[in-house]
Amino acid sequence: MFKRIEKEVRFYLRKSKTGKNHPYKRVRSYAIFLCDECHEEFKREKGKVDPKRLDDYYVHVCPACDPKRFAQKKGVEQRRKLNIPVDADITIDEL
Repeated sequence: MFKRIEKEVRFYLRKSKTGKNHPYKRVRSYAIFLCDECHEEFKREKGKVDPKRLDDYYVHVCPACDPKRFAQKKGVEQRRKLNIPVDADITIDEL
């Protein structure tokens, strides 16, 4: 689940050719998510996340959890909800 966007500011000093120190800053944006498997908060850089996924419509799994195992569980839940047998050859279009 998507929670919020946080910004992290880092300050640095660089030395010019003449030896003078110049301060500068860099801002990084992080997307904070809540894992749908273990319900722990985790963060990812906003630039590395597709903007469409910054929504509660998508499920998010933290790096500690196995995303493929989570997807299999969700598939089983959906199949039980729709009352479809395991060996059914129904495509998504027919649902």
